[in-house]
Amino acid sequence: MNYRMLGRTGLYVSELCFGAMTFGGEGFWKVVGSQGQEEADKLVGRCLEAGINFFDTADVYSNGVSEQLLGKALGARRKDVVLATKVRGRAGPGVNDVGLSRGHIMDSVHASLKRLGTDYIDLYQIHGYDVATPLDETLRALDDLVRQGKVRYLGASNLAAWQLMKALGISEHRGLSRFESLQAYYSIAGRDLERELVPLMKDQHVGLMVWSPLAGGFLSGKFRRDQQGPEGSRRASFDFPPVDRERAYNVIDVMDGIAREHQSSVARVALAWLLHQPHVTTIIIGAKTAEQLEDNLEAPKLKLSAEQLAALDKASTLPPEYPGWMVQRQNEDRIPKPQP
Repeated sequence: MNYRMLGRTGLYVSELCFGAMTFGGEGFWKVVGSQGQEEADKLVGRCLEAGINFFDTADVYSNGVSEQLLGKALGARRKDVVLATKVRGRAGPGVNDVGLSRGHIMDSVHASLKRLGTDYIDLYQIHGYDVATPLDETLRALDDLVRQGKVRYLGASNLAAWQLMKALGISEHRGLSRFESLQAYYSIAGRDLERELVPLMKDQHVGLMVWSPLAGGFLSGKFRRDQQGPEGSRRASFDFPPVDRERAYNVIDVMDGIAREHQSSVARVALAWLLHQPHVTTIIIGAKTAEQLEDNLEAPKLKLSAEQLAALDKASTLPPEYPGWMVQRQNEDRIPKPQP
């Protein structure tokens, strides 16, 4: 297992992070996964054996059951890992049981610590933007948690570029702990992140945690133009995240050929492509079965050639969008060309 630094911190995390969203199966989350404690113990144990030191969950996954199962599965090994969870989602019926107000953050962190069975959270992430709460209120509350030792690092998820930059600016101006990572959807079938967020993260040294690297199972190898996937698949009941299917099928066609060349799986190629992107810190993998996990664990070993990467890029690249094409055009003579 390889390890990469999280943003500008001195914290090293494995390039594969295990996501526990499939643990629990409570309510809506049953369509994502429903592993109990026995399955959670086995999957977490195998991850630790493989060198994974990064585990991610959220307080809303299965209404908190995911945190409970993950905490128990780690047990005494908790001190050896980087443990991440999130706050923002609805945690109760009350009007204030949701969002990023100081009150909800303080209530939620204590509940998460109890469910996880730990005294501190390594990476505490906001799970999205809250239009009702001023950013400075949210950031001050999070900074207090860092100062109290309940949280060690801060992260964000599902933010637009302007929201992330505004938060970083407030933290810099007021001397607050800042977001060191962004957890965001990114896959070879969904490269929207590259338009605004990737340049921002590179400039500000913010780490990238990728969620749904297989586009909700669409890049698992089970979907083709003439094959809509198994009936019991996650996509059959939960068609998320949105995918431009025609572009995705074009990418799958290319990945299929590369997978045959390497005697690999399409899913492994999709993960390997992400690991070849310099702006990616870690990929969050979530497995329903031991077989899926074993296949995912092989992804770091798959080295794609320059020709294969070029073919994948050609099939998956986004169409030019303003102002990106104008910036590129105006700066063509500002970038030194390599000498022959």
